[in-house]
Amino acid sequence: MTRIAVFLYGVVSYGVFFGTFLYAAGFVGNLVVPKGLDSSPVGPFGTSLLIDLGLLSLFAVQHSVMARPAFKRAWTRIVPEPAERSTYVLASSLALILLFWQWRPLGGVVWDIQAPAGRALMYAGFAFGWLLVLVTTFLINHFDLFGLRQVWLYLRGRPYEPLPFKTPGLYRLVRHPLYVGWFFAFWATPTMTVTHLLFAVMTTAYILVAIQLEERDLVAAHPEYESYRRRVPMLVPALRRGEADEAAAAVAGQPTA
Repeated sequence: MTRIAVFLYGVVSYGVFFGTFLYAAGFVGNLVVPKGLDSSPVGPFGTSLLIDLGLLSLFAVQHSVMARPAFKRAWTRIVPEPAERSTYVLASSLALILLFWQWRPLGGVVWDIQAPAGRALMYAGFAFGWLLVLVTTFLINHFDLFGLRQVWLYLRGRPYEPLPFKTPGLYRLVRHPLYVGWFFAFWATPTMTVTHLLFAVMTTAYILVAIQLEERDLVAAHPEYESYRRRVPMLVPALRRGEADEAAAAVAGQPTA
């Protein structure tokens, strides 16, 4: 019964995540959802700004602290270890749901592209970003990243084995294609409001800090990551073909475990 309960918990957590992911795309793009990033302003500017900064900070703290190995070791004394990742995914989703619910648009326009070609280009970049985020999760292991592999193995009575270090596809060009996708998703908009700019700037700053923490953990878990980090750019692919080929060849020749 415990195994079944943990498995069902993981499935529900994943379902909440996937619904939140879809809503997030509509929220940032102001598409379909009842309340988007740029809905009508509510309340004084200063109060709204503080609320938005608080919501973004809450998500950043939750997302970073719960991802650290020391927190995981302490946390698994409370929750079953196979459910640790699902709990992280669920907590992240709930933090985002709170942000969607309590978000306070600020109004104001920074830029507004009216040319049809320009607007189409921005929307294409927006769609590309969200698609890149989703595709990148499958390049690593989508089901491990969001906790389903852990609870499935536990249901079957099999021990969990961490994924080996590997650099498939886009990971041979940049170390963090997932974050590149987020940048496109957050910055590619034909109408950049003050609200959207705040969201984009703060999430970009968080991602840049998170990369440093994440890479520190990766080096500790996978010593070969240090060599990978020296050879492959972080976010922007090498500009010269020779550099890109050299980086790809170096990464392809690395051990995967």
